[in-house]
Amino acid sequence: MATPPLVLLPGMNCTEQLWQEVVPALPEVQVVHGELVEPDLDACVEDLLTRLPPRFALAGLSLGGIVAMALTRRAPERVERLALLDTNAKAPTDSQLQGWSSLLHRLEAGASAADVQRDLLPVLLHEGANRSVREVTVRMADALGAQRLAAQLRLQATRVDERPGLGRVTVPTLVLAGREDALCPPSSHREIARLVAGSRLVLLERTGHLSPLERGAQVAGELRSWLDRDHDHDRVETQG
Repeated sequence: MATPPLVLLPGMNCTEQLWQEVVPALPEVQVVHGELVEPDLDACVEDLLTRLPPRFALAGLSLGGIVAMALTRRAPERVERLALLDTNAKAPTDSQLQGWSSLLHRLEAGASAADVQRDLLPVLLHEGANRSVREVTVRMADALGAQRLAAQLRLQATRVDERPGLGRVTVPTLVLAGREDALCPPSSHREIARLVAGSRLVLLERTGHLSPLERGAQVAGELRSWLDRDHDHDRVETQG
């Protein structure tokens, strides 16, 4: 069976550079980079569905994973495989809503997307992340820009609880996260894996929220295995 196109959705305040260590390790795979440009979840899903191939494998990190869950719920016939990285299936909390509102106010007051990213580095990356990874993380935000980040913050506020739809996912599914992810902890991913029958759970050691940047080779290896495997009810927790 031919490998389907692989759609990669970035996290908030990230660009396709998030996957810079992953894509070169999958040279035989047709990769399509999706963008999160709409300030509303339903509109974002609809925008992606108009731009993406008829059928595809779908991988998203953080906000990209949330959009991936919503897209799979909305159009399951389009998604051949699903990979959810460092993400959260729950509806926003009051604390999260307040935090995103505060960030919007910062942007409106003149802060740049890079300023915001720089302040968030302690929760985005493992403390052992090297300098180049930190620099790429800030450069992504600088390339994205304040206007696009503001739209993504508004998108965050329109999220819903995706857990009821996860039980209806029937395609091969990978759930992957950094074990030290401070934003979306392992418990969130264990819950997602329990809800998706046959899913594979992978937790990477000494890894924070931006796992493709911190552990590109390992993430690429897990994505390759996911693209190759059948739906074999392989619900297992793997440490990396």
